[in-house]
Amino acid sequence: EVQLVESGGGLVQPGGSLRLSCAASGFTFSSSAMSWARQTPEKGLEWVSGISSGGSGPLYADSVKGRFTISRDNAKNTLYLQMNSLKTEDTAMYYCGKGYSTMDPGTPLGPGTQVTVST
Repeated sequence: EVQLVESGGGLVQPGGSLRLSCAASGFTFSSSAMSWARQTPEKGLEWVSGISSGGSGPLYADSVKGRFTISRDNAKNTLYLQMNSLKTEDTAMYYCGKGYSTMDPGTPLGPGTQVTVST
């Protein structure tokens, strides 16, 4: 059974940083491209970033390019998202899942981790 558990969210001021983690189990993590996506009531689920199974060729949505960095540690079955220069519009629930340039349809989502950027 695929299990994904996100962590690392919180409340941060504009311009601040957070590092999200996603612990994966129940599938061959090292063989799977992975993505981060975020969800708000206004925009729904929005793909943010993806990375290949080997960790090369990271992709980013235009809205986060230059501010967010995706990475992974296949030895630890963990996906990361370093978020710098956070903006209020980055406020959302963040999820990880399978996929590269988009979240794979039907990929199980974990509980998510809430990121709130506010003064």
